[in-house]
Amino acid sequence: MKSTLTNMVLSLGIITIIAAALLAGVYTITEAPIKAAQLNKQIEAIKAVTPAFDNDPVNESMGITPQGESVPVKVFPAKMGGKLVGAAVESYSSQGFSGDIKLIYGFDTEGNITGYAVMQHAETPGLGAKMDEWFRSPEGRRSVIGLNPSTSNLTVSKDGGDVDAITAATITSRAFLDALSRAANAFDQLSAQK
Repeated sequence: MKSTLTNMVLSLGIITIIAAALLAGVYTITEAPIKAAQLNKQIEAIKAVTPAFDNDPVNESMGITPQGESVPVKVFPAKMGGKLVGAAVESYSSQGFSGDIKLIYGFDTEGNITGYAVMQHAETPGLGAKMDEWFRSPEGRRSVIGLNPSTSNLTVSKDGGDVDAITAATITSRAFLDALSRAANAFDQLSAQK
């Protein structure tokens, strides 16, 4: 076959069509398992951060738009015997050092933080990525567990708050606490509805 512009364009077109078909096939095959894994991760995070419950928080979830925001967060009410015992709130912040972060925070009925799970981030390994453990450490004023956003200043101590920032990762710490503030606002709205 003679190497002409027409033959090269035709060959490239065929290769592109085959590659697109293969990519679509792989997407179709992996779409359901990826969604199932994400749902399982979400369910496990809800169980880890909320008080014990006997309902299905995922099926009872709702979107609540925190005051002053335009994007809703997802709230998963945790109930025992039909009575609200707390909730998990999937929150976000776009102020991370490397972009968006997504976390799930747990609250009891008094509004105290019962736990958190980092769901997604692109923060620097060894620095910002430490948020997964830093904010539950009892050392210094790191832990947010047990604090109540209505009675604690949940900003970094460098900004006059009650929480120590991750060493060399203040931007990530601010983003973590920004997402927490958004989650607490949504939980307050849920509590006001009940």
